[in-house]
Amino acid sequence: MNDLATVFSAEGVFAATIPGYRARVQQLELANAIGQTIESRGVLIAEAGTGTGKTLAYLAPALLHGGKVIISTGTKNLQDQLYRRDLPTVRNALKVPAMVALLKGRANYVCHYHLERAREEGRFMSREDVAHLELVNRFAESSRSGDKAELHGVAEDANIWRHVTSSRENCLGGDCPHHKKCFVLEARKKALEADIVVVNHHLFFADVWLRDEGVAELLPACNTVIFDEAHQLPETAGLFFGETLTTGQLVELARDARLEGIQSCKDYAALPESAQKLDKAARDLRLIFKEDSGRWPLEKVSSRHGFEAAFIDAGTALDELVAHLETQAQRAPGLESCWQRGRELANMYAKWQGPAPAESVRWVEAFSHALGFNTTPLSVAEIFKKQIDGSARAWIFTSATLSVKGDFSHYRKQLGLMEATSSSWDSPFDYDQQAMLYVPPDMPEPNTPVYTNAVVEAALPVIAASKGRAFMLFTSLRAMKEAHDLLRQAFELKSLDYPILMQGEQSRTELLERFRQLGNAVLLGSQSFWEGVDVKGEALSLVVIDKLPFAPPDDPVLAARISHINQSGGNAFMEYQLPHAVITLKQGAGRLIRDEADRGVLMICDPRLLSKPYGRRIWQSLPPMRRSRKLKEVLDFFARES
Repeated sequence: MNDLATVFSAEGVFAATIPGYRARVQQLELANAIGQTIESRGVLIAEAGTGTGKTLAYLAPALLHGGKVIISTGTKNLQDQLYRRDLPTVRNALKVPAMVALLKGRANYVCHYHLERAREEGRFMSREDVAHLELVNRFAESSRSGDKAELHGVAEDANIWRHVTSSRENCLGGDCPHHKKCFVLEARKKALEADIVVVNHHLFFADVWLRDEGVAELLPACNTVIFDEAHQLPETAGLFFGETLTTGQLVELARDARLEGIQSCKDYAALPESAQKLDKAARDLRLIFKEDSGRWPLEKVSSRHGFEAAFIDAGTALDELVAHLETQAQRAPGLESCWQRGRELANMYAKWQGPAPAESVRWVEAFSHALGFNTTPLSVAEIFKKQIDGSARAWIFTSATLSVKGDFSHYRKQLGLMEATSSSWDSPFDYDQQAMLYVPPDMPEPNTPVYTNAVVEAALPVIAASKGRAFMLFTSLRAMKEAHDLLRQAFELKSLDYPILMQGEQSRTELLERFRQLGNAVLLGSQSFWEGVDVKGEALSLVVIDKLPFAPPDDPVLAARISHINQSGGNAFMEYQLPHAVITLKQGAGRLIRDEADRGVLMICDPRLLSKPYGRRIWQSLPPMRRSRKLKEVLDFFARES
């Protein structure tokens, strides 16, 4: 392998070709550790503080070593950035002729068959859907990839996408009349031919478990798997190593069966009637829950008035539709596909009514238009360890937040990586000079009704001193919305003229772009703004966190895990809840200092940081900032900046 020390040196190819590149000791050490792991086909857990430059640190050895590499990222946005920006930059700098491919789940690609069906069925669409449909149709005719992220005129969450993309359930496979020009198959073909393939965690686990999205074909020939943003893996793995059935799947099956019936068996009136019956039963089941959203253990749901009867009705309607589809399945590939989907859903439905598998939890989640019925394992460690042990390849797990004060035991236990090598590299930033941690005095307990009001009151003078330029991060949507109203009133009362932005008003990308452009805004966010958000420079100089991010103990999966750990003789709070909160807090705190020139204040309002015995363990896990409880010292910090 080429000498990494030369590549990463102040006189090396990165310094010569990448604007703003600086040689960092931590980056070279990390790159060497990754290179050695690739050579030895080992397992490495690598925590690299913000600013270490971990992307270059894993791309260089991955490209220089050769062989086939799968890189899995936390989000599709990061996936696109890696594929379109970072990989070409490093490949060109190193002059390595590696082939690179991007692979996403099939729901990200336009499906010619379902697009054609949607155009034929047009009458069920809104005016916006009709306009979007025409844009998608033109895109499908001209695009080489069919990746919906490339169609900028239609939002990624637009309603039209569910009508013009395929799913594992409704793909016709080799029977599809458009099989030869399928965008999904083309993406998979390129991935098989490539040296470096960029996927995301959801796709990786969906495929490893379901063997459907193209990654399973890649793995046998793969020498190295690199997980970036690896702190997300335990939760993502839990989603896929369990089982989920939704009323949305029933509604979609009913819709597709009706459309296929209209197309291929107009003489069989029982089919659309049965599909309509399932559609109504699935929607009626959702209506048992008045809440817009929520998560409950099965025991609490079963006792709800009307739930059991509605659940049985939906199951009966599903069985009836499957029976009708079986009689017509031979008439067209689309009907055959619906029948197979129906059988699979009916099997899942029957399983959910039986006893739960050992060491798993059954729970129900309500979304705005659907219900999810979930079976989730209490631990994914054993299942995941089998994936690692079953192959002689290198596995690299990297993120800025994997340990608690350098202790990786929580992360190791979650993924069964007890034998893995682990190392931590501190950020090269000078936190003592660049940042201050402020914990305001006299805050009420976080569970009191006046708490959010106290957070806003304490934050106001700091926001004024920072001239806006602030993120306010909340542990719940309810607190975020309450703070939004309080902040508006306070700004009017005190004549503070800073724009207020809030999660949900626009897409995350659009909000961040507005935040950067405005230069003096206050952005309120919940879970999705705690990580994966990068605002360098003066636009962000203050991060306010309302509470320590302990997951709600009444969450059905967490409650079951807590009970399981405690019953096994462990201490769930110290072994699971506290490490999880520390890693989440480190992610939120990491939004503040993104560059050597950044300066700012991290304000954590929760008094438990100082009043509870575990508080010390939390703040010692944060970057080494100056600490203060005095507002005047914070105001002086900002005064020195101006």
